[in-house]
Amino acid sequence: MVPRRVFLASAALAAAPAAERLPIRKSVLWSMLPNKLTPRERFELAKEVGFVEVEIGTVTDPAMAAEIRKASDDAKVPIHSIMNQAHWRYPLSSADPAVVEKSMEGMKTSLDNAKLFGAETVLLVPAVVDARTRYADAWTRSQQQIRQLIPLAAERKVIIAVEEVWNKFLLSPLEFARYVDDFNSPWVKAYFDVGNVVLTGFPQDWIRTLGKRIVKLHLKDFRWRQDPQTRQRVTEFVDLREGEIDWKEVYAALTEIGYRGSATVELRGGDKEYLAEVSRRVDLILTGA
Repeated sequence: MVPRRVFLASAALAAAPAAERLPIRKSVLWSMLPNKLTPRERFELAKEVGFVEVEIGTVTDPAMAAEIRKASDDAKVPIHSIMNQAHWRYPLSSADPAVVEKSMEGMKTSLDNAKLFGAETVLLVPAVVDARTRYADAWTRSQQQIRQLIPLAAERKVIIAVEEVWNKFLLSPLEFARYVDDFNSPWVKAYFDVGNVVLTGFPQDWIRTLGKRIVKLHLKDFRWRQDPQTRQRVTEFVDLREGEIDWKEVYAALTEIGYRGSATVELRGGDKEYLAEVSRRVDLILTGA
């Protein structure tokens, strides 16, 4: 005979409703798709393994941009966001006007790409703090330049989505929220990377703090390990659901804020089998498994 307490526990589990799948669109980075394929084949592969959107880096060649746009249309796989490419080499926070000019040109190209592709956002790393750039200067300089870009973003109907990365800038969720709020513009929002904050905090906390400011998500996982030679703790990115991130808590936080945008996996590239497994793991995350 089954003990009553075991029976009751089993019955409760059976009666519990299954977690609802979050209404979030699955996206993959263009760079994760094999570059030996044609643009059309890359979009088709993304769709075949379960992704419904793609995020692509800045395209400076007009002919290639037109080819990618046609391939996206033909495959019926939209490009939802542009990952700006100039902000690392040419940060908006630089004290050198020539560097800032190149950064601004890169953002303008990215905004033009977004209009051509029908993308909703351009991802921007707003500043880089280093030995030559003080934190306060990075804040002031980057905001000054982004304000100059807002009219173009509004004209293109494309949101500038600021992302937190390992650039020694925007080191807490409260600060990230304040940085975005300072613009007081619907054309500047937050692009939140779940994996990038594990060094300094917990993604579920950042998600709840940023709330409706979040317009896009990047998904990756991260863990600490001990280097066998130095015996020191080092960091590494790993496959989804194999790292430090509590994905159930991330699911709960996204549910609470009512996020309904895109989530793009930002991992190493691979073949069809690998990409299908990545897609499967995203499904598990989005269903709270």
